[in-house]
Amino acid sequence: MFNGLIREIGVVRSFDGKNLSIKATHKPNLGDSIAVNGACLSVTKIDKDGFVVELSSESANILALENYKNRVHIEPAMKIGDRIDGHLIQGHIDAIGVIRDIKRLSSGVDFIIELPNEILHLIAKKGAIAVEGVSLTINDINSNLMRLTLIPISMKDTLFGEFQIGRRVHIESDILARYIDRILNSKNQTLTWQQADFYASIY
Repeated sequence: MFNGLIREIGVVRSFDGKNLSIKATHKPNLGDSIAVNGACLSVTKIDKDGFVVELSSESANILALENYKNRVHIEPAMKIGDRIDGHLIQGHIDAIGVIRDIKRLSSGVDFIIELPNEILHLIAKKGAIAVEGVSLTINDINSNLMRLTLIPISMKDTLFGEFQIGRRVHIESDILARYIDRILNSKNQTLTWQQADFYASIY
């Protein structure tokens, strides 16, 4: 699990479509889970100034591979007892969004992101979402366009300042929304008020 706060900006040394080599100060252990641009990947090699993570065939088919170059977001997996400053994130990418507009404000920047229809039912105004591994609040939803506002410190601590219109980005919806959607759409189960209260309490 992750919480959507980028711990480091890593530098991509090489990527062959399967093995992604990253230069970073973070020192993981073999087998550790690390979110790279929001996707949970496993460490397969460690060297003196970085590490290598491996993408499965499933991951390669889902992710925006063109963004695994130059610099990337890195977040190590949480430990039991860690403070959660963002929201709970699994590192499982639901879909690919596309940045359609970027508007600079007096304080912060608005990003307008187009979402695929199949995840719109999991998105809610003022709800949580992870974009490229960054925990953000959804300001507005208009049809299939989502508006997010990044404050100056978020722009400084992430790569969003380098993003351009047309970039594809990794989207992970809120974990609570996914589980409730699964229960509501199960043929053999009906969500009771008691179950709804339980899921709300653990979140």
